[in-house]
Amino acid sequence: MPRILITGSAGFIGFHLARRLLADGFTVCGLDGMTEYYDITLKQHRHKILAEDAEFQGHEVMLEDADSVMTLARNFLPDVIVHLAAQAGVRYSLENPRAYVDSNVTGTFNVMEAARELKVNHLLMASTSSVYGANTEMPYAETHKADSPMTIYAATKKATEAMGHAYAHLHNMPTTMFRFFTVYGPWGRPDMAYFKFVDAILKDRPIDIYNHGDMQRDFTYIDDLVTGIRLLIDAIPETPEARNAAVPGDSLSPVAPFRIVNIGNSEPVRLLAFVEAIEAALGKAAIRNMMDMQPGDVPATWANADLLRALTGYAPATDVATGIGKFVEWYRDYYKI
Repeated sequence: MPRILITGSAGFIGFHLARRLLADGFTVCGLDGMTEYYDITLKQHRHKILAEDAEFQGHEVMLEDADSVMTLARNFLPDVIVHLAAQAGVRYSLENPRAYVDSNVTGTFNVMEAARELKVNHLLMASTSSVYGANTEMPYAETHKADSPMTIYAATKKATEAMGHAYAHLHNMPTTMFRFFTVYGPWGRPDMAYFKFVDAILKDRPIDIYNHGDMQRDFTYIDDLVTGIRLLIDAIPETPEARNAAVPGDSLSPVAPFRIVNIGNSEPVRLLAFVEAIEAALGKAAIRNMMDMQPGDVPATWANADLLRALTGYAPATDVATGIGKFVEWYRDYYKI
């Protein structure tokens, strides 16, 4: 089985992906900076669970430390790199934009350099639906223009897509970029709205609902996302000279083994309906604090996941009521509530 290096392995998505790959028999090396953007105890607990598997090795390394990233990669010699580590969060990017440039741009460059030197079979890197920015043509397709990012977070992710394409072209390095759509589920990030909502409702605090609830998001359950990534690991983009059949709607570059793929539920949900699903799972009503739109926010996201289905035969389908129910069950167990 291939050896897989995952950056951000103590993060929400990285943890779930590592656990899935270990269950499938892969050898996994995890890299994580353990930054204090949110509760580091949660990150440490995730890594502790992964470390129970003999085929996992975890390392605390900052992406910005080029020498350490390269040394770790040389020692492990991965066949595949899945780069998930990043400074996340749309709203935090308004407060600390430099963290996004350092981690998302410089850190991604260091990962790409390791992939180039080691000539990995496939480099897969996380982007975000936020790159679609001010685009109002929906559902979002990978071939749509994404030239109007509305936050520095989105801008850094768009930059990594461009960098990835350049490396794929210059070094003939098969590269897949994922665009994630509002991922949620057990072991999630405490800075995400659904996590904050559950915490606030249980503690009788009001929840902030932006744009007075007039928003929609394409919520994607974590297990669905991980399945999509797992299948895309095997969907290696072909070099231009090796192609013999076109995939409808493909984002494959004409000059490089490079592709962008949306991973989303393809079913936008009203924010207030999402809140109602949380209230139903908790059996308790929220105290709603209606607020204006936050800078950088967009009123809606909606994924066209046809390319994911064409490449893998798979499409996410977990409904919000089921997914939120699983998150609440985990939350109550983890925090003993």
